[in-house]
Amino acid sequence: METVGLIAGQGHFPGELARAARNRGVRVVAVGLRQLADPRLEADVDAFHWLHLGEFGALFEIFAKAGTRDVVMVGKVPKTFLWTQREAIRPDAHARELLGRLPDRADDSLQGAVAALLEEHGFHVVEQLSLAPQLAASEGVLGAVAPTERQRLDIAFAWPVAKTLGALDVGQTVVVQGRAILALEAVEGTDEAIRRGCRLGLPGASVIKVAKPQQDLRFDLPAVGAETLDTLIAARGGLLAVEAGRTVLMEQERVIRAADAHGIALLGVPAEGPG
Repeated sequence: METVGLIAGQGHFPGELARAARNRGVRVVAVGLRQLADPRLEADVDAFHWLHLGEFGALFEIFAKAGTRDVVMVGKVPKTFLWTQREAIRPDAHARELLGRLPDRADDSLQGAVAALLEEHGFHVVEQLSLAPQLAASEGVLGAVAPTERQRLDIAFAWPVAKTLGALDVGQTVVVQGRAILALEAVEGTDEAIRRGCRLGLPGASVIKVAKPQQDLRFDLPAVGAETLDTLIAARGGLLAVEAGRTVLMEQERVIRAADAHGIALLGVPAEGPG
C-alpha cells in the first residue's frame, strides 16, 4: 500500500484530504502541528503524531520510520500564529538554518523553504489535489442560483485585482460591489476580509477568491468551505466566485445546499478569468 506523510496545519482541509486519500487505498501518516491542527484528524488517518512547529528533525524521523517518501503539506499556519503563539514554536537546528536563509517572510518564501528542506532530506512534496482531485471546485454555476449580470460585471472587474493581489503574495480574496472594491485580503484571512468588506457595502456584495498567478500547487491552495459560506451568509453577501480547478471546495454538498437556501450564487471561474 502507498504511504503518504501529511503535515497538518489549521482548518478542515487536512481531514478532508486524509479521508479522500484513504478511500483510494493510501495509508496516511499525519503530523499535527500543536495549537493548529484539529485533534479530530487522528480519527481520519492511519497513524498520528503531535509536533511543535519547527521540530523538523523529529518530523524527518517519523516519516522515515513510517517508510514514506511522499509528503503533503495541508492546512494554514497563519502569520499571526507566528507572532502571538511563540510558546508553540520549537525551532530546532534545521528550522534555524531555514530561517537564516530566507530572503523575506512572505508566505511563498516560507512554504517554499520548508518544501526545499523536506526534499533535501529525501522526501518528495506532492501536490495537494493529486491525492484528491475531486475536492477542487468545478467550472460553472455550482448551485441553483445563477449570478446576475451585475454580479458577473463585478467578477470581471475584481478578477485582475485579485490576481495582482496574489502576485504580490498579499492575499487572494477581493470583496466588491458595483465595481467598487470594498476589501482586499491581507494577513487577517478570508473570513475577516469578507466581514470587513460586506460591512462597507449594501446587502449582496460579491466575494472573489483566486489562486496566485505563481501558485505552487503543492501548498497554500485557496480553499473555501462551510465556514466561509456561513461568514458570507452572516455578512449578507450575495456571491462567492472561486477559481475552478485550483480552489479547494470543502464539504461541497453542504456548501451548495446552504448557498441555495440563502440565495447566494456560487461560481467556479476558469483560470483565464471570466469571459
